[in-house]
Amino acid sequence: MQNHFNYRSTDIFLCSFIKAGTTWLKALMFAIMNRSRFPDFSDHPLLRQGPQSCFPSLDPYISQDHAITNMDLLPSPRLISSHFAFNLFPSTFQDECKFVYICRDPKDVFVSMFHFVKQMRPKHLPALSFDKAFELFCEGVMDYGPYWDHVLGFWKASLEHPDKVLFLRYEEMKKEPEVHVKRLAEFMGVPISVEEQKNQVVEKIITLCGFEHLKNLEVNKSGKYTHINNKPVCGNHVFFRRGEVGDWQNHLTKEMGDKIDQITQDKFKDFGLTLDATLK
Repeated sequence: MQNHFNYRSTDIFLCSFIKAGTTWLKALMFAIMNRSRFPDFSDHPLLRQGPQSCFPSLDPYISQDHAITNMDLLPSPRLISSHFAFNLFPSTFQDECKFVYICRDPKDVFVSMFHFVKQMRPKHLPALSFDKAFELFCEGVMDYGPYWDHVLGFWKASLEHPDKVLFLRYEEMKKEPEVHVKRLAEFMGVPISVEEQKNQVVEKIITLCGFEHLKNLEVNKSGKYTHINNKPVCGNHVFFRRGEVGDWQNHLTKEMGDKIDQITQDKFKDFGLTLDATLK
C-alpha cells in the first residue's frame, strides 16, 4: 500500500475480518453513496453485478509489485474494502481517510468462514477438518491474524478517532437496519434528507440490499467474481450462505461455543468492548 497505492483523503475503507458481514455492508454502502447516481432502485447496478464487483478490494494486490492504477480512475469519494488489520494501514491513511468497520459474533464468523474456505480451498490441498479449523481459529492462526486482535485494533481506533472510524456490530445492524443506514450515510458525508425519508429511500436501500434478495438474484447465483486482469476467481454464490445471527448453534457443540465466548471475554474485558457473542 505504501509503495503502490495513491490514497486520497476522501477515501472510505470498509474493513472487517473474513465473513463478518462484509458482502451485505458493501451493498449497503454502495447503494447509500451512489443513490443520487442510481435513484431508480428497480434498475440498479446491484441487480446486475455482485457487491464484490461494485466495491473494489485492496487485498488481491498484496502479492503484486505494481501500481494499483485501476482505482485511480474511480471518482471521489472512493469506496474500498480490505480485511487488513488497522495497524497495517500506513499512518497517513489512518489520519486522513475514513474507516467503517463491522464485527460479528466470532462463533458465527468461524462457521461462515469454514464453509467459505472449504469452497475456495485449492483442490490439490488436503481437506481441512472442522475440528482442526476450529483449533486454528481459537489459536489465532488465520490469514489476517487473530480475530480478537483484528477487532480490538479498530475498536481502539474508533474510541480515539470517532470522526474517522465507525465501529459497527453485525447483530445490531440486523436488528435495526434503518438506524444504521442513516448512521452510515451521516458518517460517509451523504446524510439522508427529509425529502428522502418521505420518499422511503432508507427502506428502498434496505430492500435492495437485503441478504435474501441479493442471494436470489441470478447474477449472484450464476455470475463470476473477477479481480486483477479480469480473471474469474469464484462464483458470486460463495459470498452468500445464510447471513443469520446465531447459526453457529447448528454447527458448534456447547463446549466449542463456550470456549470461543471465554476467549472473547478474556480478550475484550479490559477494553470496554462487548459483543453479542456473550448472548446465547
